[in-house]
Amino acid sequence: MDCNTEAMMKTYTPLQYIDAIARAGSIRNAAETLAITSTVLNRRVLALEQELGEQIFERLPRGVRLSTAGKLLIHHIRHQISDFEKLKSQIADPAGERRGHVAIACSHALLPYFMPQQIARYRVAHPAVTFWLHLRDRAAAEQALVDSAADIALMFEPVRLSELHVLATVRQSVHGVMGADHPLARKASVRLGDCAAWPVGLPTFNYGVRHLIEMALRRSSVTLDMVAESDSFEFLRHLSAHEEIVTFQSAVGLPLGCGGRQHRVAPAVWARCAGGAALSVPVEGACLAFGGGQVRGAGGTGVAVAVRGACLIFRGIGAITR
Repeated sequence: MDCNTEAMMKTYTPLQYIDAIARAGSIRNAAETLAITSTVLNRRVLALEQELGEQIFERLPRGVRLSTAGKLLIHHIRHQISDFEKLKSQIADPAGERRGHVAIACSHALLPYFMPQQIARYRVAHPAVTFWLHLRDRAAAEQALVDSAADIALMFEPVRLSELHVLATVRQSVHGVMGADHPLARKASVRLGDCAAWPVGLPTFNYGVRHLIEMALRRSSVTLDMVAESDSFEFLRHLSAHEEIVTFQSAVGLPLGCGGRQHRVAPAVWARCAGGAALSVPVEGACLAFGGGQVRGAGGTGVAVAVRGACLIFRGIGAITR
């Protein structure tokens, strides 16, 4: 190893420390993640601040936040980390071995069922590829791309399309979810007006499903009787199994049947997957625009692993026809 390589590695590690602190929001939490003491980590930060001649973090009673100089530094750090991962991917690909690290920011609905299956399937073919997967609502997912905190983002109803390079878009149906013995459960599909006769549980406004429902309500005379609101789809699904309410979720966020994807989730299958006897019925005329993207200008061969991984994932999403 030559002197230049050693110098690069010595610089790279402290930058990773700064990135970890920025993500964790505190030196103590970052130290636990990095498996070092908070005292050692704080000394590393102070040494880098002294070298830069600027404070990187503002110390708060309950953590830290980036200073103005720190925001500039973290942008540089994340670009450097991303570029290094792209370099590893480029070096490995010609040798026939796909390797690298893919950072994904994605919606809550994708985490319980869909993403574990797709990533596991991808890693069977490419075990040297590692993943960083974090829950982000649509605004935070887009910001993660802009900040270079994620290579790709999978989100419902994307907003900042002018700033992003869209890899693919898929239409996703919205389902009404209710108890297995609910009167609406006997229907092949329901209208939003059908649901108005029953109390409903809705996801919070940061989710695309809620945005879609609110837009539909503004275009109609339908009024929903909301008795529960939550940022947890799991809570709303479980509630629908215990109380005669209707809640809503995208098709990709629903459990899988034992014999492949099913148009409806059978009560027995749901009971095994989610601990409650409930099923879903498509809502007529309600579809979400689901898309994934990168920051414009970040494409090319350098993100080969991320792009190929995203294409595999989107093929899986496209197979959901519920």
